[in-house]
Amino acid sequence: MHRTHTRLAALAVVFALSACDRPAAAPGAAGPAGPTAAENVATKAGAMGVTTLARGLEHPWAVAPLPEGGFLVTERAGRLRRVGADGSISAPLAGVPAVFAEGQGGLLDVVLDPAFASNRRIWLSYAEPGPDGTAGTAVGYGTLGADRIDGFRRIYQQQPKLEGPNHFGSRIAFDAAGHVFISQGERNDRPTAQKLDMLQGKLVRLNLDGSVPADNPFVGRQGARPEIWSYGHRNSQSLAVDPRTGKLWEAEHGPRGGDEINLPQPGRNYGWPVVTHGINYSGLKIPEAVGEAAPGMEAPHHVWEKSPALSGMAFYIGRPQSKWNDSLFLGALSGRALIRLSLDGDRITGEERLLEDRGERIRDVRVGADGNLYVVTDEPEGALLRIEPPR
Repeated sequence: MHRTHTRLAALAVVFALSACDRPAAAPGAAGPAGPTAAENVATKAGAMGVTTLARGLEHPWAVAPLPEGGFLVTERAGRLRRVGADGSISAPLAGVPAVFAEGQGGLLDVVLDPAFASNRRIWLSYAEPGPDGTAGTAVGYGTLGADRIDGFRRIYQQQPKLEGPNHFGSRIAFDAAGHVFISQGERNDRPTAQKLDMLQGKLVRLNLDGSVPADNPFVGRQGARPEIWSYGHRNSQSLAVDPRTGKLWEAEHGPRGGDEINLPQPGRNYGWPVVTHGINYSGLKIPEAVGEAAPGMEAPHHVWEKSPALSGMAFYIGRPQSKWNDSLFLGALSGRALIRLSLDGDRITGEERLLEDRGERIRDVRVGADGNLYVVTDEPEGALLRIEPPR
């Protein structure tokens, strides 16, 4: 069993990371709160409407709008809930896998299957407990019922499992060719991100049944895991496919500085921890780092020298009547904002920070079929917000 952290070291890291991804508070009960009246808030493009649909969610991590109305919301402590359009919050759904709910671990992403309309399948990512206090990122799916998930099946687990409560990632995204991408963290064990025989710090691509695609870049390579699509990632909590082009976009936390967006290509090395724009939380240099660039390692598509702590990602496209058309939205945890990036093709042409006046950590953002944004705030009494774009 691979162990690289003592429990004391892991606890120290939790406190050091509190500014960007703090551990969950003690579990609490969620209850209905009802929507508030919409508030008009000024933006560069005009007034947006902000409605609190529900509050009382304990550190919600992801939101998935349902086509029939309402939402699925994960709480990091291990609960999956339905939230109605009226603000009602259900009891936790049964059938959810057991999670490692320590530090940054717990129940993480929830997304609807590409064929959800016919199969009612939902996907979950989570920190999966292992023996002797170890844990690793895992992903699986099951069928959504009225009050439970039926037949949950794990199709991926990060190996080997490591000790420590940090850097699990994790987001799920699908391409149009029948593949699922899974982002992860390097479990705060920096060297693992460069080791191809370990799954930490890797972006993974699988078929929807969990099998490995024959054209994955490391299939057949001795000493490399065939699930790997790209490597050298630190802690990726943002992942989305651009509907305009089919390109995968990924964003990850830097250490102290150096959050970045990448457009991951098969087999490429994205550098962590050898290249980075950040430093240690202590203020010292990352020991393995040689600088901001190195031969054979990809430069980020976009970088923040001061980390907003990125989490959640959604494209707002195909709505030419909207002033926000061709935008990319990201949540910011330590930045306590919803970031809007203006796009010209793949080029990022501007940045605007929204919801800063609320002072809440934005954990996830999704675009609904109604053209509105839906956001969850990572707080002990977290909220689900509806954002109506400027008209």
